[in-house]
Amino acid sequence: MVEPQIIYRNEPAVTDAAVPLADFADGTNAAAVRIEPGDDVRALLPHLSQVRLVEVNFPAFGDGRGFSSAQILREAGYTGELRATGDVLVDQFVFLRRCGFDSFAPRKPLNLDDVKAAEGFFPDFYQNTSDGVAAIWAKRHKVAP
Repeated sequence: MVEPQIIYRNEPAVTDAAVPLADFADGTNAAAVRIEPGDDVRALLPHLSQVRLVEVNFPAFGDGRGFSSAQILREAGYTGELRATGDVLVDQFVFLRRCGFDSFAPRKPLNLDDVKAAEGFFPDFYQNTSDGVAAIWAKRHKVAP
């Protein structure tokens, strides 16, 4: 698996190009879709080949539904850009990456040094996810992830 380039934008997300999932489901030909908490991202699965950007909104840092949306998309084979927007915190970067996010557009600017430090904080994990990194138990027992 090729490591995706991390695109961090220290500015508000540009969301006017992404259409809400409900509008996309109504037959638009948009190539960018915005997922809100409560949206059923599985409605997007039959159309993954036409979508090049999926923005997943995190309106509050404690709302983790976007993690599930990202994991569902990556497990279904989505390879386009997956962007976390909204109330995205440095503390969440490692976990967002593990679920497949490869770009970030937080509502509030983040310190780039903090972002880089957060990315290397955990060298091993116990859970399998879509990032291709083997779980620590698989490494210990030489089992495929």
